[in-house]
Amino acid sequence: MTEVFDATACLLGESPIWHPTRQQLLWVDIDGKQLLGRKEGDAAATVWHFEENVSAAGWVDDTRMFLASDRALFTFDLETGAREHLAALEADTPQTRANDGRADPWGGFWIGTMGRACEPGAGAFYRYYKGELRKLVPGITIPNGLAFDPDGVFAIYVDTAVKVIQKQRLSETDGWPIGAPEPFIDLSGVGWGPDGAVFDRDGLMWHAQWGNASVGAYDRAGALVRTLPVDALHASCPAFGGPDMRTLFCTSARADVPAEELDRNPSNGMTFRIPDVATGVAEPKVLP
Repeated sequence: MTEVFDATACLLGESPIWHPTRQQLLWVDIDGKQLLGRKEGDAAATVWHFEENVSAAGWVDDTRMFLASDRALFTFDLETGAREHLAALEADTPQTRANDGRADPWGGFWIGTMGRACEPGAGAFYRYYKGELRKLVPGITIPNGLAFDPDGVFAIYVDTAVKVIQKQRLSETDGWPIGAPEPFIDLSGVGWGPDGAVFDRDGLMWHAQWGNASVGAYDRAGALVRTLPVDALHASCPAFGGPDMRTLFCTSARADVPAEELDRNPSNGMTFRIPDVATGVAEPKVLP
């Protein structure tokens, strides 16, 4: 059963990750320019405010996070607030910002960029690894759905404007892409947008369905096998966590929700949990 995990109404909640050493869920509100964190039993979320949009997060160690902003990649210490710049991210293109991102099993971090007004083809997918930021896929409108097969064989991603989830084979040695991507799941006929994604331990891919108030699970053949309702129109990104990694968390957004829906349902923008869904895989640390 879906429950509200945190009642903070995010404008654009995204990038939830379960920090394995802090035993804490962390996520961002992109439009709210903040990082949030909450442990089970906390009275409320802890909030860290920024002057810029922060769009995606990974963990480095017990206190340092890896963050993508609209201009750069950097580490951020949750205890001291100290920042260390790692790489510029389209810093000379003010009309773009970062969006979805996730750490890969090799300690790298994949991040997408997009136009602030969703300009067609204005963004790209990148990978940061061992100090190098490399553009992988240009011409992206709304980058989403970055996730990694639990066996480390491939990555998936999607341009929400196109709605075709791509599968990209990866090098066993260092995680860089091998060859061209291939279509995995064609959702071009649905009336909602594929958003953030995560794999469970058994290889099911869980995908947030923006505009459909739900998260869908797809098997290795790309078939939909399960749908979980979320009490918010724009479910944005799922993550597994909890002490046993069996809770599915999901962020959501208030952005672009019709006023009558906001009045009817104040849960839009909150972060949810669904216990005992499946067993997730621990989020890999980023090696900055």
